[in-house]
Amino acid sequence: MEKAVVVTVHDKMQTGYTYIREKRFGQDFDSEFTPELTPKEMLALGVFEGHYLNDCRSEFPSDWFQEAKLSPQKPDVFCNCFHIKSRQSLVTWRQKGWIIGPDPRGWFQWYCRYYSGRRLKRIDHIQIKRWRTFIRHKAQVEKNCFPMDLKCRSRQRQALLQWAYNPFF
Repeated sequence: MEKAVVVTVHDKMQTGYTYIREKRFGQDFDSEFTPELTPKEMLALGVFEGHYLNDCRSEFPSDWFQEAKLSPQKPDVFCNCFHIKSRQSLVTWRQKGWIIGPDPRGWFQWYCRYYSGRRLKRIDHIQIKRWRTFIRHKAQVEKNCFPMDLKCRSRQRQALLQWAYNPFF
């Protein structure tokens, strides 16, 4: 990266949080972290019932939202790629202790910021470890479904998509 960029966040869930984009956009990932989809691809395919990052678009590139399936008013399962709900509420994430560090929206917000160049060694290590353990769901789909039978285990496929794994296999 030529020059570090300072980002100050002002949205409904976070005000005045500042971080530095110190790595190249979409590059310089930890060798243990090899997501199969970019945030832009995930948003275009349909994740989180279209009700995610709606109030913080200015933090991320505008082209991420050009083809995103969004539902600004309320969550809509038809915005999801597989038209099925496949997530737990933010309240549940908080209760389970899954919201860590400075990313109040959870893993996907961390991924968007990581993809954009932010690095936080301790938090990155935890989130990458969580991402790596999620591959067990891909193994379950592969074990129990015929190739390209996208109706088989659609809830797990939607969840894979929401963790940057390609659900189309």
